[in-house]
Amino acid sequence: MDSVRRYFPSGDEYVTEDALKNLRNYKYCAVDKSFLTKYLYRHYWEWAVTLFPRWMAPNLITLTGLSFEVVDVLLVLLLMPDLTGPGPSWLYFAFGIGMWLYSTFDNVDGKQARRTGTSSPLGELFDHGCDALNCTIAGIVEASAFGCGISWQTITIIFLTTATFFFSTWEEYHTGVLYLGYVNGPTEVLTLAVLACFASGIWGPGIWHVPAAQGLPLIGGLFPASWELMDAMLAITLAAMVFGHCLVCCWNVHEACKEQNRSFLATLPQLVQYVAFAASCYVWLRNSTTILADNHLVLFLVTAGTAFGRIVSKIILAHLTEMPFPSYTVQMVPLAVGAVLAWLGLFTPRTELAFLAMSSVFVVVAYLHWALVVIERFCEFLGINCLSIRPQPDIERPEPAHEQTRIY
Repeated sequence: MDSVRRYFPSGDEYVTEDALKNLRNYKYCAVDKSFLTKYLYRHYWEWAVTLFPRWMAPNLITLTGLSFEVVDVLLVLLLMPDLTGPGPSWLYFAFGIGMWLYSTFDNVDGKQARRTGTSSPLGELFDHGCDALNCTIAGIVEASAFGCGISWQTITIIFLTTATFFFSTWEEYHTGVLYLGYVNGPTEVLTLAVLACFASGIWGPGIWHVPAAQGLPLIGGLFPASWELMDAMLAITLAAMVFGHCLVCCWNVHEACKEQNRSFLATLPQLVQYVAFAASCYVWLRNSTTILADNHLVLFLVTAGTAFGRIVSKIILAHLTEMPFPSYTVQMVPLAVGAVLAWLGLFTPRTELAFLAMSSVFVVVAYLHWALVVIERFCEFLGINCLSIRPQPDIERPEPAHEQTRIY
């Protein structure tokens, strides 16, 4: 075992003892301005949490919620591996139900933590870490529901979900507040995604691939004549993401920096990490000999999505432990190397698939090792369990009173 461990970083390399001591300063603060949350979902979640037994740990609720989305991906691979379909009607309803259950469990876990007095920094890391992985998992499911296939439409959906989440995490690192606007991804966009899955189940995924002018009669003429409704929807979503989310995140970080007498311009290079991630994926896919041509896109997205999960989770970890903003993760290396090799034309279909498979194994193993070690160190320091509730903690935990969620 020791001979294997020497190939992995130590726990202190992931998070030092000094950094763990900063968990005592933990304070969770969120702002949710969604009208759907205020007038509808908040009451639903308060009712839903009463269905869970008090012995059930909040992180177990989070993990169970993620498992619904994983099951949906397995159904995609089994019944609709081309992501096009059409599949059986019940499959699209399963997609929508899986997303809805994930959202419900994701919003109930924090309420369960307050209900049982088990709120902790580990809960935020675990919750947001699962959310980061779900950016890709849910993206695959939604692309399948839309019948996007092995195409750039599917890739664009993944870009939209990951970019949105990265900017939100970057914003929270600097402001200390998880800000959800009047229209936000976890509420309004997810609701529309669920409804879209149900629509595909009723009328079939072909409804998203009619000409844009037919699908959007009022504004369809603004788009190129060759565009499908799906293309127009993605363009509208991209514009909403840039102007309604990313720029708002930048403004909030700017205001936080001004209040803290720090340079806003000094924070902008931190965005390069996501640019490098997205650029590596784009270059590799654009020059690939096999990923799109031979239906290996899901394998690629799982690899890239796991690397993205590590990138974002490291930012969350740095936020919780007051460490410097992480600018690099080793799991980016396979994506960057694959992009260079594909761009130089050094891959054959067989060698590229082999490299992609090895990259996937490396990225997943590295992620699991990091996650397990960090969780273990958190649990030891805080005197808690991850997936169960200790009747009597060994040492004092941060008080739940340090949490603040404001719903406008």
